[in-house]
Amino acid sequence: MKAAKLFVECLENENVEFIFGIPGEENLDIMDALLDSNIRFITTRHEQGAAFMADVYGRLTGKPGVCLSTLGPGATNLVTGVADANMDNAPLVAIAGQAATTRMHKESHQVVDLVSMFKPITKYATQVLEPGTIPEVVRKAFKLAQAEKPGATFIDLPENITEMETLERPLPFSENRLTLADNEMIQKAADALRQAQYPLLLVGNGAVRSHAGADIIAFVEQHKIPVINTFMAKGIIPFYNPMSAGTAGLQKGDYENGGFAKADLVICVGFDMVEYHPHLWNPDRRLKILHLDTKKAEVDNSYIPAVELIGNIGANLKALGEALTEPLAARRIDFSLREAMIAEMNRCAKSEAWPMLPQKIIWDLRTAMNSQDIAISDVGAHKMWMARMFRCDLPNTCIISNGFAGMGIAVPGAVAAKLAYPDRAVVAVTGDAGFMMNSQEIETALRCKTPFVILIWNDSQYGLIEWKQQRRFGRSAYIDFKNPNFVDYAKSFGAEGIRIQAAHELLPSLKKALKTPTVTIIDCPVDYSENDRLTTLLGHVLSEIED
Repeated sequence: MKAAKLFVECLENENVEFIFGIPGEENLDIMDALLDSNIRFITTRHEQGAAFMADVYGRLTGKPGVCLSTLGPGATNLVTGVADANMDNAPLVAIAGQAATTRMHKESHQVVDLVSMFKPITKYATQVLEPGTIPEVVRKAFKLAQAEKPGATFIDLPENITEMETLERPLPFSENRLTLADNEMIQKAADALRQAQYPLLLVGNGAVRSHAGADIIAFVEQHKIPVINTFMAKGIIPFYNPMSAGTAGLQKGDYENGGFAKADLVICVGFDMVEYHPHLWNPDRRLKILHLDTKKAEVDNSYIPAVELIGNIGANLKALGEALTEPLAARRIDFSLREAMIAEMNRCAKSEAWPMLPQKIIWDLRTAMNSQDIAISDVGAHKMWMARMFRCDLPNTCIISNGFAGMGIAVPGAVAAKLAYPDRAVVAVTGDAGFMMNSQEIETALRCKTPFVILIWNDSQYGLIEWKQQRRFGRSAYIDFKNPNFVDYAKSFGAEGIRIQAAHELLPSLKKALKTPTVTIIDCPVDYSENDRLTTLLGHVLSEIED
């Protein structure tokens, strides 16, 4: 059989549903083989869009998303999305065509050392040098991409290799499961908890990946321990649960620090350090830490666990709860900041301020969406507001890029979300800057019949950078730009476009757009002067708690 056909059969063996990418000369044989496959190839308008689609698909489904490019500039365009997936621990397999091995030993058109380029941003990067190795390479790439902690892998596929013949076949899967931590370690963790006066749970994305939500809720409800989640673990415990203290992950002055300041023990459940670095919530290194994860803790002088329970996160947390034998008599940390945030949202729920307040935009968005619908947040000032205030009842219903934090993820990410979950409504929440970075994928969405809403927070500048410049220097530099008419821009693709001209128009526009069977762009002017007001408000509440 031709090596290209074998490669595609190996992808089928991995249960690949979609490949996101762009055809090129060096992947011609793969593209031809895909015509006879049940895998759906999604032709994108830019390789970065393809990588972001694979990134979000992997994060939502737990199965490796696959993206494909040709050599040279096609492959280098994948880098941002691949790095984003790797740092956010989303399973992804990137594949790039390459020049024939007969010309790779010398200076040659479009040839760069892709394996060396992708090694620092993947768990595994390799080049196929013999057609007979394809089954091993593909199986290893998918196995490592999906193994805890998940991440990205890369396969470099020279064009002459794909043309060769081989007798090999795809490899079978091997079964495995995560183990339970040693009972002695579970008892040590239980003893540490009994001695704590103000324990706190910090839940990260690993708990979402491990589907440990039910075990977390059972544990905290039995022992009345408050829970803080990172950006990427929003919804792991519903916000309406009284044990939910909100979201952490902005910076040292984040409002949950009121809880960390009083805590004497933090149980980190599925916590990835890139989500919220420990030096921000454990600056004096005084907190006792229990680490529950599928892998051992990273070494950091602000994160030295007293006990590590490694293995199945949910099972180990359940075992820890059982080892306590009776509910803890813990003194609950005062989270008046949670109430302050709720009061702030209620204050703005009916605001007619113009341009719109961020709080009002989020209130209307949450009101319009069902609990199982999916919001994909881009990176920018709006991300800060989405992370803090967008309430989630279920995990993986608000996707936020936080490890690598690559701008431009929202629109391509929404395409992938709609393909993965066609029965759910999807909203790409983006700033005007992030939107324009990958807005070309609107055409991909329309061609693939994936209707979703793009909610643009429009301030005609790099708003988050302007805010930080003003806070540090008292002036801003080079952050302004002009936007196209987004309504006309939408219509030029054949999509719908709406310009919000008063605050009361947003909610009905969102409700209508969510029922429209096509892509709808909603252009919503926003007033980011509220950034400083909120910081002042939260700082005031924080000082009261610490006093």
